[in-house]
Amino acid sequence: MDPVPNTAPRLLPWVASILYVAVLLAAVYFAAAGLCDEPAEPLRVAGFVGVLGFLIGLEVLDRHRPVRLAIAFLALRAALYWVVGVLECSGFSRILFVLIPFLAYFSLGRRASYALAGLLTGGLVVNLSLTTPSWYTDREQLSDLLMFCTGLVMAVSMAAVAVHAERLVGQVARLATVAERNRLARDIHDSLGHHLTVIAVQLEKAAAFRERDPATAEQALADARASTRHALDEVRQSVGTLRAGFALAPALRQLVARLDDERFSVELDVTGDESGFDSAALIALYRAAQEGLTNASRHAGASRVRVRVRLDERAANLVVADDGRGFSGQRPGFGLRGMDERLRLVGGTLSVSDDPDGGTRLVATVPAGGRR
Repeated sequence: MDPVPNTAPRLLPWVASILYVAVLLAAVYFAAAGLCDEPAEPLRVAGFVGVLGFLIGLEVLDRHRPVRLAIAFLALRAALYWVVGVLECSGFSRILFVLIPFLAYFSLGRRASYALAGLLTGGLVVNLSLTTPSWYTDREQLSDLLMFCTGLVMAVSMAAVAVHAERLVGQVARLATVAERNRLARDIHDSLGHHLTVIAVQLEKAAAFRERDPATAEQALADARASTRHALDEVRQSVGTLRAGFALAPALRQLVARLDDERFSVELDVTGDESGFDSAALIALYRAAQEGLTNASRHAGASRVRVRVRLDERAANLVVADDGRGFSGQRPGFGLRGMDERLRLVGGTLSVSDDPDGGTRLVATVPAGGRR
């Protein structure tokens, strides 16, 4: 496992500092209650408080360090913990050593943390064997050893959870970035791509009729300019939707009004209350309608399209049906794939039936729920 030197930087100083303060309070209590074997000497007390203060300052300031220095910092802490144990009489300072594998988990990795925990446990057993004969029959010594081992397990587990949580946060951030990139790609294709297609068609028409029919060419240029304005309006509308709610029915009426003419007839029928749907779901339906109309006019050669929307308390259903030639065996492009992805993100579904004799029928459904 790779070291994680910068994981949870706010967690490290607080966990260690809380233990330092706990050791200080225990020492103060033992001294005040007269539980120490020897009276507290001022110089010894000053040294004890000074070392703990130095440790707290070390944890607060030492948030980012190269991995190659981690071993030196851990060794320094271990030496200072030993000094604290010598200067105080409660014996509670032994708990500070559980910080060694805890801190090592972040700076040296999981294996080093486990190894240090094992070394500390073995070292304590060796120390008991050398200093306390038959310690393994002493209930108090066994209880202290068990509590120390429990502290080691909890410290290493806390470090593992913190590392895992930090990595999950990073993964979520990366996934959110990818999702946002895909959303922007869909928006560009569904909105600006639609209008740029219309503008390109109108400009080609103007170029083709420039000599033969100047009036038709001029009208095509006027239509291209109008599509440019509509594209700008949609960009402003998209930005405004980020700050406010989205209304499906007015947006569909504006879309149909821009496309409906003598060559390409669009019939719109919207029924039901859209207040029970969140903006993301309604925008997904709008983009589906926009893509369906674009495909009908650009690829299917349709002259008539029916757009029907039904909203109820359970779901919203959009149907776009045209009288064109369908996909004619062509594979669906990025627009349909992006539409399907957008609908899936809001829990919706998409189906497209292609009949060369009867045109194309696009059906999009999104569930009710969410906040506007």
